Amino acid sequence: MTLRSAEPRDAETIAGFNRAMALETEGRGLQAERSLAGVQRLLRDPALGFYLVAERAGQVVGCLMVTFEWSDWRNGHFWWIQSVYVQPEARRQGVFRALYGHVSAMVDRDESVCGLRLYVESSNVRAQATYGALGMARTHYLVFEQERPGASYFA
Repeated sequence: MTLRSAEPRDAETIAGFNRAMALETEGRGLQAERSLAGVQRLLRDPALGFYLVAERAGQVVGCLMVTFEWSDWRNGHFWWIQSVYVQPEARRQGVFRALYGHVSAMVDRDESVCGLRLYVESSNVRAQATYGALGMARTHYLVFEQERPGASYFA
């Protein structure tokens, strides 16, 4: 398996993974054009974050996205792991573990980063067990959101 930073040529694959993940985890369809534009925008603007991809035999089999949150309490950035997806046939084969290990090693080398965070569906106990096995701990925080009125992000 090869891990690498995503490139513009990966945008369609990553957007497809994002649409598959939304259906699988939340039963929601994402708008194809909007999801592709979102991936392409992040790939063009490293200030927004970055994607890592895992390849086997030249095929992308998994990915994750990292975005940044400033913590004034810690005077550092949290890196948020998001948009995690591994193709069904590649699951339980260490793909996410390798991606996570790579990101974790990047954090260890960068003193401006104070930690890693991610959110997970409350019913996704399998993913929660995976994250716990990698050394992540559940926090006392809950996530709230308010979407812009009238915006439609789902298909």
